[in-house]
Parts: sequence; structure tokens; C-alpha cells
Amino acid sequence: MTMDIEKLKYPTGKFSKSDDFSRDQLLAWSRDIEELPLLLKDQIVQMSADQMDKPYRPGGWTGRQVVHHIADSHLNAIIRFKLSLTEDSPTIKPYHEAEWAKLADYREPVQVSLTLLEALHARWYVLLRSMDEENFQKTYTHPEYGNKWKLGTVLSLYAWHGKHHLGHLKLLVD
Repeated sequence: MTMDIEKLKYPTGKFSKSDDFSRDQLLAWSRDIEELPLLLKDQIVQMSADQMDKPYRPGGWTGRQVVHHIADSHLNAIIRFKLSLTEDSPTIKPYHEAEWAKLADYREPVQVSLTLLEALHARWYVLLRSMDEENFQKTYTHPEYGNKWKLGTVLSLYAWHGKHHLGHLKLLVD
């Protein structure tokens, strides 16, 4: 059986960046943020310890690392939102996610990260619901890419990001 490495890397498809978005899209992406912790919990209860410690593709992260990565990534995301809402197009601090995945806390049980995501996403959803369309036009600069990212576009990225990694976890039980 031949593996389609692209399908394993991007089980829900690649992210498509667009700076055009409607209020309805913003609401849908906000709901994706709100719902992700429950979807992750529902997926993880179906997984064995062996599945959590198995990479979803050759050279990929384990299920455990994926869950911890989502928590770290989304922590960075809400901070980037808050910086953008309170400063004039700040330059954000990138991080080396592959290096973070090698740290000791990524080998721990995922419950702490699930609890963190539940609380974090509850707060993030409140923040998102408080934002008007003008707020979603605010930007930050990502120094690795050298361009500005609108918060509406960033919201679409993180809505995709959650589904993307949920897809990785589903690969481990299929």
C-alpha cells in the first residue's frame, strides 16, 4: 500500500491565506475555536496509549506531541491577538515549534494540555465575540515572513490549524 505523504501531512488540505473574509466567516471560525477542545477530548478518548505515542506519519509527531503543540500554538495565538488589539501592528515573536516538541513536557500525559485548551479557548472565544469587524482588520507583522497578517486571516489560520491537527489524531485510529 502506497502512502500519500501529502495526505498524511495535510489531512484536511493546506491552509489557503486570504485577507478577504465576511462577518459570517468570522463567526464560523470563532465557533471552530470554541468547539476545538471538546472535539479533541472526544477524539482522544478513542485513542489508546500506543496510538498517542505513535507518529501520524513517518517523521511526524506523535499524537501526544500534537496535542501539546496545539496548546502551545494557541497560547501564542491569543497573545498575538491581544498584542494586535492593544498595539499598532506589533512584530510578534516566532518560536521553533519543532524544538518545543522535543522538550520534556511533550512526553507528559495530554490531560494538562486539554485542560489548558479548554480554558484558553473559552477566553479566546469571549475575546473574539467582543471584536468588531474593524478589530479583525488589525494586523501584526511576522518577522519570518516579513508581512502583515490581519486578525481575521489569523483567525481563519487557527480555525484551520485545529482541524488540521485533529485530522492528524484521526489518522492514528483509522
